[in-house]
Amino acid sequence: MRSSPSAASATSATSAISATSAALSAVLLVLLAVLVPVSALSAWVDLEIDDTDRYVAAVSPLASDPAVQATVADLVTEEAMRQIDLGPLQDTVREFLHETVRSFTTTEAFRNAWETANRAAHKAVAAALDGDSGEAVTIDLAPVIDQVKQDLVRDGVPFADQIPVERTEITVLGPGQADDLRNSFRLLRYGSIWPAVATLVFLVLVVGIATVRRGMRAGLWATATVGAEFVLGAIVLRVLVAVGRTRVLDEVPDSDRDAAAAVVDALTASLRTTVWVVLAVGATLLVGAVVARVLLRRGRPAADVR
Repeated sequence: MRSSPSAASATSATSAISATSAALSAVLLVLLAVLVPVSALSAWVDLEIDDTDRYVAAVSPLASDPAVQATVADLVTEEAMRQIDLGPLQDTVREFLHETVRSFTTTEAFRNAWETANRAAHKAVAAALDGDSGEAVTIDLAPVIDQVKQDLVRDGVPFADQIPVERTEITVLGPGQADDLRNSFRLLRYGSIWPAVATLVFLVLVVGIATVRRGMRAGLWATATVGAEFVLGAIVLRVLVAVGRTRVLDEVPDSDRDAAAAVVDALTASLRTTVWVVLAVGATLLVGAVVARVLLRRGRPAADVR
């Protein structure tokens, strides 16, 4: 029995709509896979890197980090010893001054000075990321050195008054890497939190289109697929953080590398937390949708389940 032209036309139209919906769902899923890491990075730049209080809160605990304390002690000692010439006693005085400064880095005064230095450094970091090529991103330790000098002079430490208070930098991001990252940071700034909003919208669209087009089971399958995309996005984000860390530290001088690594790790801690959150959400969606689909299949006759 031949089908009528109208029935064939309706079937063709239905197939075209189905193909269009399937293509749209596929495009939305690809966008989700891209948007998950992009939205996390964009929100991180907007909420932490560009916010002075959050930036300072992230790096303030580094005042207790051994690598940071050692770097500060080394820099202060080297700057002071350039002003002192004691002949055969030079090494003895160097060691004494270094240990005295290292001891100071464990005090509350040092922690306050470190916070002050980083509050000032945040403006320099923001300016460097917006600035011209060839500019490195650094933390100026002059406020820390000034506090060290005041405390050591007050305590009567020999030669402490000869410690010069001048710009002394820890390089966090070399000029080459800063140039490479500037355009990316600018794009992420423009994005702000909107990629995260778009991610949620696309999630709803993917699941909604699948549910409307083919029913509950298809909606659950789409939910499971979205969960897998979130897991993939979390993995991509973690890889980007790891690769970014390696690239950033490649240009940092060896003398600053441990301290720079501590700063980078502190600033990206929220990103690493986001990786686990997105991974957990994705796994929950994936497992939950698969379990719900299995239960739905068992609980209803096959003819009733779409």
